[in-house]
Amino acid sequence: MIERTLSGDVVTLRLAHGKVSALDLELAEALDLTINELATSEARAVVLTGTGSSFSAGVDLFRVVHGGRDYVERFFPALNRLILDLFAFPKPLVVAANGHAIAGGCIFTLCGDSRLMAAGNGRIGIPELLVGVPFPASVLEVIRFAVPPQHLQTLVYSGRTVVPDEALRLGLIDEVTDDLPNRAAAVASQLAALPPDAFTLAKRQLRSRTLRHARHYANEFDAAALDIWSSDTTHARIRDYLARTVKK
Repeated sequence: MIERTLSGDVVTLRLAHGKVSALDLELAEALDLTINELATSEARAVVLTGTGSSFSAGVDLFRVVHGGRDYVERFFPALNRLILDLFAFPKPLVVAANGHAIAGGCIFTLCGDSRLMAAGNGRIGIPELLVGVPFPASVLEVIRFAVPPQHLQTLVYSGRTVVPDEALRLGLIDEVTDDLPNRAAAVASQLAALPPDAFTLAKRQLRSRTLRHARHYANEFDAAALDIWSSDTTHARIRDYLARTVKK
């Protein structure tokens, strides 16, 4: 599900959960557990990447519609915890999108301190509204933090996905590279060389406002979001979306 390797003081995590590392309850819980373990480990930096042609295709929508309300009521808070923990991870986090980074995969990318994407035909974007589901507060606040304001509303409302060079222009990523593993390792090593206490404090200073907003707006909006995620109407929209977009 998650492959872990250590090189010096940098840990690389590879999502290896099915063909496209779709985000389900089990992957969310496993990744959150791993991130929290690494937060107190001897590792000085983490690279998060994937396998094959996809980094992550986002939420496993088949699990959502098959599991119904009971599944969603367990998955939704697990997703929120994971996103907040990734975003607040106290050490350098380099996200290296090796291919498609859709919806939740894009949010993982936006959580990074450095956001790299492999050159090629991989696509990245936040099509949640096209699917028919609203954003949890944690997710929307991460998007608001990471995406340049002049592109924020258009990307949220349109739900369009873009190739790496366009993603760089829009500010979804920091760099496109032809040698993703080595470049990610180099960036992680550079960040790992910074004094850890100074880095952690600077990261907290940069991100504390977003985390406060995420927790505040969760109280205001997440109950309504969960109701929409759980509804039969939404699940019918998701089935229609899957019928139109998933190759047979």
